[in-house]
This record gives sequence, C-alpha cells and structure tokens, in this order.
Amino acid sequence: MRYVAYWRRWLRAAGIRALKTMAQTAAAAIGTGAVLSEVDWALAGSAALAAGVLSLLTSLAGLPEVDG
Repeated sequence: MRYVAYWRRWLRAAGIRALKTMAQTAAAAIGTGAVLSEVDWALAGSAALAAGVLSLLTSLAGLPEVDG
C-alpha cells in the first residue's frame, strides 16, 4: 500500500510539472506570432506536447516534492 501512495503522489507532482511546462512552451510558441492569425498552431501544439513528455521523463530522475 505504501508504494501505491508514493506513485500517486509522484504521478500528481509529475503531471502538474508537465502541465506547467507545456503551458510555458505553448505561451512562448504563441508569443512568437505577431497576431493570433499568424501563429503556427501545429508547431505550438507539438512543441508543448514534446515539452510535456520530456518533463515526465525528467521527473523519473526524482521529484523533490515527493522524495523529500
């Protein structure tokens, strides 16, 4: 049971980090377009998705809020 609680905490913390990373990446990609009609939405979405996956993979090394 203890491992289940750990993985729940880890999944929640890693998910929050990944979502924040995705939002930051999307904001940066959208911000490069002068107007919303000029934004390359496919690029912004794929960059945000890739950043989220990389964030989850990085979280496998450990999360201070869970390991502490």
